Amino acid sequence: MNTFRKASFTRRAVLAAVSAIAIGAFAPGATHAEWLDVEKDELTFGFIKLTDMAPLAIAYEKGFFEDEGLYVTLEAQANWKVLLDRVITGELDGAHMLAGQPLAATIGFGTQAHIVTPFSMDLNGNGITVSNEVWEMMKPHIPTGDDGKPVHPIKADALKPVVNKFKSEGKPFNMGMVFPVSTHNYELRYWLASGGIHPGFYSKSDISGQIQAEALLSVTPPPQMPATLEAGTIHGYCVGEPWNQQAVFKGIGVPVITDYEIWKNNPEKVFGLTKKFTEENPKTTLAITKALIRAAKWLDENDNANRAEAVEILSRPEYVGADAEVIANSMTGTFEYEKGDKRDVPDFNVFYRYFATYPYYSDAVWYLTQMRRWGQIADHKDDAWYDEVARSVYRPDIYLEAAKMLVEEGHVAEEDFPFETDGYREPTDAFIDGVPFDGRKPNEYIDALPIGLKSGQTVDGNEVVGG
Repeated sequence: MNTFRKASFTRRAVLAAVSAIAIGAFAPGATHAEWLDVEKDELTFGFIKLTDMAPLAIAYEKGFFEDEGLYVTLEAQANWKVLLDRVITGELDGAHMLAGQPLAATIGFGTQAHIVTPFSMDLNGNGITVSNEVWEMMKPHIPTGDDGKPVHPIKADALKPVVNKFKSEGKPFNMGMVFPVSTHNYELRYWLASGGIHPGFYSKSDISGQIQAEALLSVTPPPQMPATLEAGTIHGYCVGEPWNQQAVFKGIGVPVITDYEIWKNNPEKVFGLTKKFTEENPKTTLAITKALIRAAKWLDENDNANRAEAVEILSRPEYVGADAEVIANSMTGTFEYEKGDKRDVPDFNVFYRYFATYPYYSDAVWYLTQMRRWGQIADHKDDAWYDEVARSVYRPDIYLEAAKMLVEEGHVAEEDFPFETDGYREPTDAFIDGVPFDGRKPNEYIDALPIGLKSGQTVDGNEVVGG
């Protein structure tokens, strides 16, 4: 476990004494506001070694936490389950989380606990990688352009003949994802299903997620993905960076698609806290959110001008601990597919623009629709239920209060935030299969998806019943 130094009270006293001078010297034009009278100023936050933990690292390294009177320790966690459990027990005050974790915990899928999020950490950032063997089998089914390179996005239609061949030979087609309620699980399932490959159902009695599956998905921790692929245990995986680019650098696999190509500007991680923490520490929660918003802005400002510095910070062993060259491959606006096939993907990692940090209810609803689609939510729910759960977990009220304070302090611009939104994005069809999603009509969306449970259906044993 990696633990950062913790600021002492002496250091805090010195900072407090010179804060007005420091603000004047280093942030001309910014209006200094007094620290919030935070209820708890020494905090420990958890994260997993992925590049999208960047807002935490930057808030720490650039002093944004300290600007808010917070003295933070950051700790890398072994896996997503350990991270969530430690937030629930209070060993961690908050953490970089999979967007599905607060939702799943709150509705009681897996661990039961009311977790909330006032801050969405990023958009995009994931990819799907296959082994070299699978890639060679896919290539005959992928159209090429005039330059001889594969035409992107590569659809799962090209993988279906490979999966069928494995099946005809009596061999399982295994793929890895990072956690049952991860974006990666849902993105991989979405991509597979859009190409006619069934990724399997969950049920009340079988949480393997492999009922009726043609591709067998199982959990592998992100840093272990490349080694597991190289060992042949899995034939492909969906993961965040830098673990897709690592496969390219090691020469063991080929990323075939990014999540930006599966769902343009999809929400990814969130910052999660227990509801109890936010109720007992409302000013601390505001201060945390303010610091994270400033970090996200730093990461995207001036057309990603700070990304090279961010790469150096993230490459340190206490953060992601991968080679800077590997992290830079995606973090600086490019992405390498087959070795040597590097393409511009300027929005592969988005931390601030497009209102990336606002916790939209519709984002929460999309995750819930996927839980329902694959049986993690076993029974039909009406549209009002999805809205109710989204509002109980996602806290844009906290976010906008923090944003308003930052605007008043001169750190951010008012137009950077959707102050007039009702919390729902406009309907979009920016998915690889073109199926439109309206967060206000979740059941209509679920019923429009060709593979998956429909209204009134449930999984009983190995069969889908009802509807």
